[in-house]
Amino acid sequence: MRVLLIGANGYLGRYVADRLLADPAVQLTALGRGDDADVRFDLATGSPGALTRFLDAVHPGVVVNCAGATRGGARELTRHNTVAVATVCESLRRSGCGARLVQLGCAAEYGPSQPGSSTAEDAVPRPGGPYGVSKLAATELVLGSGLDAVVLRVFSPVGPGTPAGSPLGRLAEAMRRAMQSGDSELKLSGLGVQRDFVDVRDVARAVHAASLSAAQGVINIGTGRAVRLRDAAAVLARVAGYGGALHELDVPPGHQPGHGHGPGLGHGHGPGHHPGRPGIGSPRSEATAEQLAAAPPSPAAYPYPDGCGVWQQADVRTARDRLGWRPRINLEESLADIWMEAACRI
Repeated sequence: MRVLLIGANGYLGRYVADRLLADPAVQLTALGRGDDADVRFDLATGSPGALTRFLDAVHPGVVVNCAGATRGGARELTRHNTVAVATVCESLRRSGCGARLVQLGCAAEYGPSQPGSSTAEDAVPRPGGPYGVSKLAATELVLGSGLDAVVLRVFSPVGPGTPAGSPLGRLAEAMRRAMQSGDSELKLSGLGVQRDFVDVRDVARAVHAASLSAAQGVINIGTGRAVRLRDAAAVLARVAGYGGALHELDVPPGHQPGHGHGPGLGHGHGPGHHPGRPGIGSPRSEATAEQLAAAPPSPAAYPYPDGCGVWQQADVRTARDRLGWRPRINLEESLADIWMEAACRI
């Protein structure tokens, strides 16, 4: 099976490439903007005609799109996340290769969820920011293309190589600095949010499974379990051997997260994450899920860079039933691998 992988040098793309290369039945061709790509092509500026000619020459059976932008203004996000996917879809329609398309979407397409709930694929998407909007528009283009296509909505990917701007990457970096300087306490903000963290290697397995399957439509890729960042911080401290105190800083109402409140923790998704985004503030960080469910905050109370509010948790039954996929790597192992990379810089 010949697979064309777009975005092979990105955070998710690197692991997808490794997974596909481990399959002896796969012949992999990488297309991207970097010098390390087999073929250099910029989806945001390249024409559908040029990509069509390449598809006809290579004749892949599957096209996997891991490319996209996770930060920038609405115009840049639209160009890299929406226009680029329109180019892929139009090229596949014009080409005679008949390739299947596996598109990587993200949980930011759903927007805020009711605390305590699991978000299924039939939930009405209400993205809370330009990133989620640009990714949702891409998903709609794929679903309306008439192609043999599946969209994997990846929740919060973590693991080795996690960008320093992601919530857990930023946490590991803050802890590394504290240990390096001998600080006996670590002040963090935004630890009250809860996200469904899925290991990047499990995401790669899901892409591989989707490439071989006949499943179409949208499929969530997550663990089915939301984890509070505060709990993840405690596990990371144990893994790192950090004996200092962890102090959570609440953000006053109306204060922009990430300004004057310690390292802060942002959330992002990559096919991937939001490198460089400000941290998440959590003025209601001591509230329980039951309290939040009883008095859900208004949309104005979601000052989160990913637009996903205080809670996200995937319903992953579709991935199990249609792809035969389940996550294998637990969060503690993912955190240990994140810390191993951070510790190398001490």
